[in-house]
Amino acid sequence: MLPPVCILAGGLGTRLGEIGRSTPKALIEVANEPFLVHQIRLLATYGVERVVLCVGHLGEQIEERIGRSREGVAISYSYDSADLDGTLGAIRRARVHLGEQFLVMYGDTYLEINYADFARSWLASNKRAGMCILFNDNQWDRSNVNFQDDKIIAYDKFAPTEEMSWIDFGLGALKATALDVVSPAITDLAELYHRLSRSGELYGYEATERFHEIGTPESLAETDRYLRAKLSQ
Repeated sequence: MLPPVCILAGGLGTRLGEIGRSTPKALIEVANEPFLVHQIRLLATYGVERVVLCVGHLGEQIEERIGRSREGVAISYSYDSADLDGTLGAIRRARVHLGEQFLVMYGDTYLEINYADFARSWLASNKRAGMCILFNDNQWDRSNVNFQDDKIIAYDKFAPTEEMSWIDFGLGALKATALDVVSPAITDLAELYHRLSRSGELYGYEATERFHEIGTPESLAETDRYLRAKLSQ
């Protein structure tokens, strides 16, 4: 059985303008369905049986629309505090639902990757955390990973260096004990990954397909076209 997947779906969607103010990103219609449905369907094809949704902004709408099961996947919900918890804070709050090891992804990304193989490879590495990475060379965004000899040497989202040619793909993995590496004052998941990379505890798994996301009107339109074409095949 695959570990549960934690989907971080509590973002405010500010870059999407009016649509993000009235509709949580998880429910934005993409190729005639809520974006979250596309994500869950993809996870189900690789054998994922359980998803934990970390929600905040308009989270009640997500639970009402999506429910407790989709595509044969059981769904649990964990709500941010009123002040919002940040990505790492949201995972801490959901810890009781996630167990000892779990995958983590963002609620606005569609990631074509073999989730089952990633989970198996990460667990075999015996490292506290794993990260899918894509060779980027600053193509999609600023590269932030130094990956050499099948190892992540460094990950730094906030201060990337010139020797970094890879980028985090948007899918990671954590053992529950990794959450204790940083203090509760640290609320950004990227900072935890950074610390784990420095201690040699961040496993790297190479993705071969580009990621798709809906964070901006332009990327939303592009992802809509991509999923429409995929569904028509």
